[in-house]
Amino acid sequence: MRSSAESPANRHSIGVVAERTGLSQDVIRVWERRYAAVKPPRGDGGQREYSDADIHRLRLLHAATRAGRSIRSVAALPLASLEQMVVEDSTAREQVARDRGLTSDAADDVVEPAMNLTRALNGPDLELLLRRASATLGVAPFLRSVVTPFLRRIGDEWHAGRVNVAQEHLASATVQYLLEDVTRAAAPAANAPAILMTTPAGERHQLGAVIAGAAAAVGGWRVIYLGSDLPAADIANAAIDVGVRVVAISFVYAADHEHIVAELLALRSALPRHIVLIAGGAGSVLFVRELEQAGINVVGDLEVFQATLRSLRDGA
Repeated sequence: MRSSAESPANRHSIGVVAERTGLSQDVIRVWERRYAAVKPPRGDGGQREYSDADIHRLRLLHAATRAGRSIRSVAALPLASLEQMVVEDSTAREQVARDRGLTSDAADDVVEPAMNLTRALNGPDLELLLRRASATLGVAPFLRSVVTPFLRRIGDEWHAGRVNVAQEHLASATVQYLLEDVTRAAAPAANAPAILMTTPAGERHQLGAVIAGAAAAVGGWRVIYLGSDLPAADIANAAIDVGVRVVAISFVYAADHEHIVAELLALRSALPRHIVLIAGGAGSVLFVRELEQAGINVVGDLEVFQATLRSLRDGA
C-alpha cells in the first residue's frame, strides 16, 4: 500500500506538473531522460506519477536554468544545495534589477506597451522599447519573457480580429530586425560550433528561425542564417560546405503534410549522420512520430531547443 505521502491526491500527471512548474511537457521528459532530474514511478496504467517533491524539485531546476545555469550542471544537485543556489541567484538578480531601476514585473510591463505601440503602428518607439528591454533583461530572458509572449499576444489578437495585417507585419518585422542584430552581435568564439537556420521549401514564415537563431547565438553557437523557403538539397549542400554541427528547421504551418514531411525526410537522407537535424515550430509537433522515426529531433518550444543545444555543446 502507498503511504499517506504517496496517496492519489499527492500523485500527479505530467500535465499537472507542466501547469504547476511552468515547464513544457517536452522539457520535463528531456530532463528526466537525459539528466535524471526526477525519477517518477509508473502507476497501474503505465503513466508516470509525479510527487509533490518532484514538482518542488522541477520548480527549483526551472529557476536555476532561467538564471543561466545549464540543466546538466544542476540536475544532480542535492535538494538543499539546489534551494540555496536558487535563493542566491534570485538575490543577485534582484540586486541587478535595483541597480538598473528594473522591477520584478518588468518583462510583463513591456508586453502591454508593445501591444499599444503596435496598434498605433509606431515602429520606432516599438523598436526602442524592445531594445531597452533586451539590454536590461539580457537576451535569453528577453526571448523567453518578452518576445515569446508578445508574439503570442499578437497572434491571439490577430485571430480575434483585434490586430490587423499591417499591425501584425509591423510587430513581426520589428522583432525580426532586432533579433538579427542580436545574432550578429553575439560574437561567438572562433572555435564555436556552427548551426544552420532556415525553413523548408514552401514555408515562408521565417520569424521562428530568427528567434531560434538568436537563442543559439547567445548560447555560444555560430549561426548561419539562410532565410526561408529552401529546398532540402540546397540546405544539405550548404550545411556540408560550411561544416555545421546542427541544421535547425522551423515551420509554423503545415497545410501540405506530405510535402513538408517529404522535404524533411529528404534533408535527413542528404545530410551526413554526424550533422544533427532539429525541427521546431508549431508545425513540427504535428509530425513528431514520423520525424523522430527518421532520426530528426523535434523540439516543442524554445526552452527544449536551448536545452538540446546545451546538451550538444556539452557532449551529452
